[in-house]
Amino acid sequence: MNSFGEKFRLEIFGESHGPAVGIVLDGVPAGIHLEEDDFLEDIGRRSPASYPAGSTSRHEKDIPKIVSGVFEGTATGAPLCIIFDNADTDPDSDAEYARYVHIPRPGHADFTAAFKYGHHYDMRGGGQFSGRMTLPLVAAGVVAKKIISPMLPSASLLSIGGEDLSKCADEKSVSEAVSRAVGKATSEGDSIGGTVRCICDGVPAGLGEPFFDSVESEISHLVFSIPGARGIEFGAGFASAGMKGSQCNDPFTDGKGSTATNNCGGINGGITNGNRLSFDVAFKPPSSIAKVQRTFDFHTGKIEDFSVKGRHDVCFALRTPVIVEACCTCVLADLMLRNR
Repeated sequence: MNSFGEKFRLEIFGESHGPAVGIVLDGVPAGIHLEEDDFLEDIGRRSPASYPAGSTSRHEKDIPKIVSGVFEGTATGAPLCIIFDNADTDPDSDAEYARYVHIPRPGHADFTAAFKYGHHYDMRGGGQFSGRMTLPLVAAGVVAKKIISPMLPSASLLSIGGEDLSKCADEKSVSEAVSRAVGKATSEGDSIGGTVRCICDGVPAGLGEPFFDSVESEISHLVFSIPGARGIEFGAGFASAGMKGSQCNDPFTDGKGSTATNNCGGINGGITNGNRLSFDVAFKPPSSIAKVQRTFDFHTGKIEDFSVKGRHDVCFALRTPVIVEACCTCVLADLMLRNR
């Protein structure tokens, strides 16, 4: 379904080429200061304009419209609704998207969406499966940050196209590595993926609702709503499978619960332990690529040459750190409000 959360509840709506996309947030505490300008920094971090070499050429203004839940600059406690207009939708591309009814894009949701919804599915721009739908998630994260302050999750790109960016000496070398990877994929008409690391200090012990609403379960649930998310690991993650217990355990160092290591990622038994919350997310390469592929044409019944035209990201992972941040923040806000 299109809703998430218990005490801080998100309900997302819209499609990529529809009139607008947006989100309704229920459970926002009254009295929180909130203005439209508060959203601009994080929206800018997600914007394709910030990553011209690897992102779609679709450029929306993405000006948030708060249509309910705020009065005289503060949240009222009523449901908060935020809307973003879709203006740069390129109607000339509609014929190209109609082609995907007969030749679903490999790796995309075209086939499964058509199978589930039939001809009712709006596939223009990917419809409700588009990366465009992450914009309302970022907006929700901005509100959630105000709820969980002074906690402030921070996410950054850890790797791109298989290249480990943590080995880069400075921001300049990171930028150069990204440019090389994106440039190579672009020249080949292909795409690349990447990984993102999210951390958060100052998380209090005791957040999380075992069994099924553990911190890992809740964060994973929301992170996997991001199109292209393919894996998540907390702390040492998959590497812990190759460790011994004596290596993986995090010994306590004081009466506050501080630990010498953090292989658990700040979570024990599905509950935060007061140490740094840490997890990594893997994103696959975007499915829409110009490179010719061989795939099945459901109209002719034959395997045909196929390539995708249009405005698509070469590496969507570039724009995902702020989205991952938003997911983490929304989960922490919901769990905090549950504790209250």
